Parts: sequence; structure tokens; C-alpha cells
Amino acid sequence: MGCLWTITELFFIVILIVFSVLATAIIFEAFRRKSNNAFILHFSHDETHAIFEDPNSLKPVPCPYILDPAEKYLSLIIPAFNEEHRLPVALDETMNYLQQRAAKDKSFSYEVLIVDDGSADGTKRVAFDFVRKYNIENVRVLPLGRNYGKGEAIRKGMLHSRGQLLLMLDADGATKVDDLEKLEKQIQASARKEINFGNELAGDLSSRISDIPIAAFGSRAHLEKKALSTRKWYRNVLMKGFHIVVLLAAGPGIRDTQCGFKMFTRAAARKLFTNIHLKRWCFDVELVYLCKWFSIPMIEISVNWSEIPGSKVNLLSIPNMLWELALMSVGYRCGLWKIHA
Repeated sequence: MGCLWTITELFFIVILIVFSVLATAIIFEAFRRKSNNAFILHFSHDETHAIFEDPNSLKPVPCPYILDPAEKYLSLIIPAFNEEHRLPVALDETMNYLQQRAAKDKSFSYEVLIVDDGSADGTKRVAFDFVRKYNIENVRVLPLGRNYGKGEAIRKGMLHSRGQLLLMLDADGATKVDDLEKLEKQIQASARKEINFGNELAGDLSSRISDIPIAAFGSRAHLEKKALSTRKWYRNVLMKGFHIVVLLAAGPGIRDTQCGFKMFTRAAARKLFTNIHLKRWCFDVELVYLCKWFSIPMIEISVNWSEIPGSKVNLLSIPNMLWELALMSVGYRCGLWKIHA
């Protein structure tokens, strides 16, 4: 009997030690990241000296910054990590759509910003091929040097974009690029309500839309039943568990936080991406949290989506997601992460 009590005591002691070490690590990391926002980093060498590379002239091109006025109507930010094979197809489709739209509407201006998140394959070469083909005014590559994570790649891209509207989309082309018009129209409709403009003044809206904070989230929630029957079992378990944790961390409001197809006005992007701390998979959840904190309207819109082979999500993603959600909860609830208005 005494031996049984000894084993039980040892078990609880080990559990207590593991929990203490984990809690200490979370608090330490949350504290370490408390200055990881662009209001502080803007004055660091890393942010102010970022450059684009022009493979045609071989000259560096200074980056714009999110606090600058918009120069384009639409910016498309594509994070890419080891996407040598999937990126060309997605970029071809994207550029065809943008060129056709620009040909029909002379006032439509755009840029595609590919953020190379420390790829070890030929992703950077593929991206530069598109810069050579379409010139650096329309396609730009921002190399990060090493792998930081999808969230950090998108943050960097957003901070150095020139659009009134900023769209993040995945490098695999899982969502059809022309679905951006669904998000765009909803943002325009919300902006009209926000400034009490009628249709007769719609022409003035384009010049003011960047000043109204609005976020539009592409959603695959309408495809959930079909996805459950076709997706690998561990991805279903991962997503179901993740949705529950997201509700606890950020609250209700958005059914599909993880769809990689989201559009922001420049004003919204300025508030959100200068405050975001998470660098990898769960940055989308932090965006929802920040939208609520800033009272930025969030619109969830169904988009066409298909699963493309080569997904980076796997069983090893689970602990990383839980780690980031724990960091976010501790960072904000304990007041370690400050939000700059």
C-alpha cells in the first residue's frame, strides 16, 4: 500500500514539475514577445531598412510602409515557404485575372507581393521569374532570409504594401483569386454604411475606403460536411479541437478563422498588423481578437475552395498551435502585450 502511495505521489510531483516548467516557459516567451509589434520595430533597422530586390535593374527598391498613403488600389500578399512547385500555377492564375481586370478598368491598379519565408528550394527563383515578366511595379519579392512562419511573412507583406485594399492569399491557389470580388463588394457595402453614403456617391468611395477599418474573412464553413468526408482524419481532429480552443481564446464571431483568404482596408491593416505578435499558424486567431478589441467590423464570406496536395499542416502542427494560443491568452490577459491604437 505504501509503495502505491509513493508511486502516486511521484506521478503527481512529475505532473506538477512539468506544468510549472511549461507555465514558466509560456510566461517567459510571452514576455519576450511583448515588444514584437511594428510600432516599436518600425524604428529598428529590421523594419526601416527592408528592401525589395529588382532582378531586372539589380538595384534595391526601398519598401513603402503601412503608415504611408496608398499608391495602389489592391495589394495581394502571398506568403511562400518551399512553394517551388505550387506557386507558378497560382501566380499564373492570379496575374491573368489581374491583367484582364486592369484591361477592362483603367483605374484599377494592383501589386502582387510574394514574401519568401526562408525557402530552401527554388521558390525565390520562381518568384523572381514573375518579377522579370511583369516588372517590379506590379510584382515584388520580399525575402525574409530565414523561416519565421506564415504569420510573420504576412505581417511583413502587409506592412510593406501599397494598396487601399490588402488581400492575403495562400501560395497553393486553393481559393480562386476572382473570389476576392466577393470580399471587395462586402467591404464596399460596409464602407457605405459606415460613412452614410448612398449609391449616387459611390464614385467617391474608392478614394476613402482605405481610411475605414473593415476586415473581410473568406470562409470554408459551408464546405465543412464535404471536407469531413474527404480530408485526412488527423486534419479533421485537428480542426475540430482547434475550433474549440479558438472559442476559448478569442470568443465567437468567425466560424472559419483559418481560411488563408482575407481582405483588409488599409486602415484595418494598419491597426492589426502593427500590433500582431504571433508568427505562425495561429496569427489568424489573434487577428480576430484584435478586430474585436478595435471594434473593426468583421464580415465572413463563403468562398470557393479546394484542397491542394502539399499542405504544411500535419500532426506536428497541433502542439505549435496550442503553444501559440497559450502565448496569446497569457500575453493579453496578463497585460504583457500592449495594443497601440
